[in-house]
Amino acid sequence: MRLYVILTALFLSTIMIGCSSTKGLTKEEKAAKEAALRKAIENREFVVDVDRMLPMSGRSQTLTSPYSLEIKGDRVKSYLPYYGRAYSVPYGGGDGLNFEAEITGYKSSSGAKGQSIVEFEAKTNEGLHGFRLEIYPNGSTSINVTSVNRQAISFHGTATDKKSR
Repeated sequence: MRLYVILTALFLSTIMIGCSSTKGLTKEEKAAKEAALRKAIENREFVVDVDRMLPMSGRSQTLTSPYSLEIKGDRVKSYLPYYGRAYSVPYGGGDGLNFEAEITGYKSSSGAKGQSIVEFEAKTNEGLHGFRLEIYPNGSTSINVTSVNRQAISFHGTATDKKSR
């Protein structure tokens, strides 16, 4: 019984400390953060830190290592894991979704739910990769990647402007 009381008190104090350290942003701070993200998307200067992978075959996986997708002007730096079926890859497995390449066909538009939709393609030694990002005002991002020689895969993460990073 005594152990139960101690564990309950420890659990509740942990929750209270966590709640007090994550105070909500004011409306002005939230609006400023959203505006900075929108501007970063327009200027092609943002980063998406990826924390979840959703392969077409298999289960969703939480990523424990730092993975990201960085847009800087007319270039993309993709450091993303790949899990799925590859139809044609170079000897040794290739680089998958780890590359830096020039962006072609960059389009940015607004969605019905207030999100920004970014679409572009990147050509590497292993083929053409198509990217579609849905970036919500709070930074929550969904990335869908289609490749010529690999099965499609999706990722979830958080987008930020490069200055906030």
